Amino acid sequence: MTKIQVSGSVPRQARVRATFLGYAMKALRGMPRPVQRVVLNGASAGELPPVADFVRMLEIAGEMPDPGPTHAELVARFPELAAVEVSEPEIEGVPARLYRVPGRDAEAALVWVHGGAFVQGTLRMAEAHWTGLTLAARGVPVLSLDYRKALHGVTYPAPSDDVLAGWHWAVANPDLLGVPAAKMHLGGASAGANLAAGVAKRARDGEGRLPASVVLAYPAVHPELSGWDAAGLAAIRDEPSAVYFSPEWIRDLSVHYAGAAGLSHPYAFPGQGDLAGTPPTLIVNCERDTLRGSGQLYAEQLRAAGAEVTVHLLSGAAHGTLNEPFTEAGSRTVELITDWLAPNPPGQRTD
Repeated sequence: MTKIQVSGSVPRQARVRATFLGYAMKALRGMPRPVQRVVLNGASAGELPPVADFVRMLEIAGEMPDPGPTHAELVARFPELAAVEVSEPEIEGVPARLYRVPGRDAEAALVWVHGGAFVQGTLRMAEAHWTGLTLAARGVPVLSLDYRKALHGVTYPAPSDDVLAGWHWAVANPDLLGVPAAKMHLGGASAGANLAAGVAKRARDGEGRLPASVVLAYPAVHPELSGWDAAGLAAIRDEPSAVYFSPEWIRDLSVHYAGAAGLSHPYAFPGQGDLAGTPPTLIVNCERDTLRGSGQLYAEQLRAAGAEVTVHLLSGAAHGTLNEPFTEAGSRTVELITDWLAPNPPGQRTD
């Protein structure tokens, strides 16, 4: 496992570089979106810096610049999104956005949690905003939740507690989501999928109402990668447009996120412990993603526990498809989620 030592010239240089990048990202956030895109072009792919450096950079930067599409750009590409009303409900301590088309009846609603390796991500990122807009436009109201990041000493259970609070709020306010609590689903992407699955497990164990189902996009629900050989890892590492999560990076991130809870905690890492009683679960995995192993293993564990699970593999797709609204993989991911929640959304043929 890669560790950052307290002394030595190489670790010191790494800390200096992380500090510099943190201030650079902080400055870049104030620049126009086109400038951010030029600077960050390709920066989201490849091998990530060590977790300790990554965290230090984010603690200084505050948050990473978002080079993704603006709201106006999304509506220009997908005009149907203009019909969606976006509001910001007051949930104590939990930033949130509610996406609904006024006056439209719904058969299901989704409480949704974006990803970001537990340390980054906002309600403005495409994985949160575009997902909320698109599902709402297709007849599924969405409550999109933010949560405390694992920075500045924050660890589990703080992010999980925030998502649980958001879930409790949704169940208590069915009129605002437009469906009864029995038709509310819970889901997320990547680290957000971890949080959603963990909260569903907490609900199963008495901490709230069980969701109607759990929706997981490219989930990370185990503290370590499994099911990979050296050749398989190298194939993803060498893909120029894929994010590469190495086994060492995932373990270091898990240690950072879990804090005192440890790597065996069944809510911090939902793939740990008993899964009996888990609601029906949708898992969407990406082929060019080392986290695919976690999604595959979780599906096997759910089946062994007697839970209903449906798994889709996006051929050729890299991690983070919902952050890529203008790609075929992004569109396919949201279609799979729509089909799971609302098989016949408004305007879709049923023959």
